[in-house]
Amino acid sequence: MNFNPALIVPELYQFLLIMALFVQSLGSREWQPHTERWMPIFAGLGFMVSMVSFGSEGLMFWGAYKVDLISQFFKVAVAGGFFVAVVNASRQPSLAEAKRADYYMFLALSAWGLMLLSSAVELITIYVALELSSYSLYAVIPLRSKDKGAAEAALKYILFGAMATAVALYGFSYILASQHTTYVAELAAKSWAWADSPLAVVGLSMFLAGMFYKLALFPFHFWCPDVYQGASNETAAYVATLPKLGAVVVLVRLAALLKPGLEVTTILAVLGAVSMTYGNLAALAQKDVKRLLGFSSVAHAGYVMVGLVAGTAMGLAAAAFYSMAYVVMNLLCFWVLGRVGSDGRNISLDDLKGLHKKAPGLALSLAVGAFALVGLPPTVGFIGKFFLITAAWNHGYNWLVITLAVNSAIAIFYYLSLVRYAYAEEGEASNAVVPDNSMFSVAGAGILAALVLVLGLIPAPIFDFAVQAGKILLP
Repeated sequence: MNFNPALIVPELYQFLLIMALFVQSLGSREWQPHTERWMPIFAGLGFMVSMVSFGSEGLMFWGAYKVDLISQFFKVAVAGGFFVAVVNASRQPSLAEAKRADYYMFLALSAWGLMLLSSAVELITIYVALELSSYSLYAVIPLRSKDKGAAEAALKYILFGAMATAVALYGFSYILASQHTTYVAELAAKSWAWADSPLAVVGLSMFLAGMFYKLALFPFHFWCPDVYQGASNETAAYVATLPKLGAVVVLVRLAALLKPGLEVTTILAVLGAVSMTYGNLAALAQKDVKRLLGFSSVAHAGYVMVGLVAGTAMGLAAAAFYSMAYVVMNLLCFWVLGRVGSDGRNISLDDLKGLHKKAPGLALSLAVGAFALVGLPPTVGFIGKFFLITAAWNHGYNWLVITLAVNSAIAIFYYLSLVRYAYAEEGEASNAVVPDNSMFSVAGAGILAALVLVLGLIPAPIFDFAVQAGKILLP
């Protein structure tokens, strides 16, 4: 077994952080309040460690674990998202003091699983890393004091997760029986046409179901709006963002096996079209903002499929870039929701009335996030969709690109309703709680909003790196 610790410094650092949190959770109750003092600092240090390790390459553990450009790209995104999620949760009002160390430990464990998932290039390794990242979330979702909806959300997440896991494992058995290998590199040399290996096509479709569940792609999306609504605002911010990165990196690696026109590729395209259409239409009827963002995530899962089915390095790069952009945009929106609902309650559209007067900084940041999710320039949402469209056009799925454009127009109605309620609606908000207007609140929203704009104005450095990674997967 070849093992080089220098290649997995981000993973080792995250593991040490988990161990420190484990000791903290076993310690005296007097230790618990101290967790929020040092945790954001060490989460930020973890982001810096992942940046320093950027560019490492190597193959370990009998070829099952690969450190390459695409894995490092996603590890940096996971570490950055984890840092923002930790800072966002540091003032969580609905979490009991005695459970704070446990809460952060499970979040760190989930992020560690996503890092492992980024480098997994063997199907069983992928499955184990996926479950490691998922099981941690089963524990944190119900941690919302005096709220039965959180327990209901956790139960739904577990049940749908168990179903997706069972389907994925059943599909794995079909792949192993037909292709006689579980390594992605060896699977890439196999035929995935229905005429050559129907059992393999069925198996791969079923195995991908586990990724579709994490991505909230139709028809594996049913848990998503209910879990977002039931979990606390800070927990929903994590669940809505980072697990998507883990699903996308696996889909990017497996999509490298496929070519436009194959049956599995066509299935991905059809599911993508249905997902974006259903998600946007369902979001139009929502009044709870977290449910709205839940159905929105179903639509964005469909957008990612546009890049995956292109069958080119540019398409894979566009999917990777858009998933990162989605994380930033959603973290911004959930940050604002958490600050507006400063007592931990769910926020409805009516609660946003007059926000521009009560918290002008938060209102402006929410507008930036909404414009980005719509895909308006000069935000990262616009340039992300532009990359998806240009990468997929004239590669056999022009109808899917047109579907994306139509759905982006539909999405304008409900995304901009967030801005309309915050700026144009008169009257008192139904939420009597005053938004958090502290420097911490406004500065965090401002930094995330600036990041959304900067990535939209200067996307080339990150996108060019994603293209290089895609070329390695598709030589």
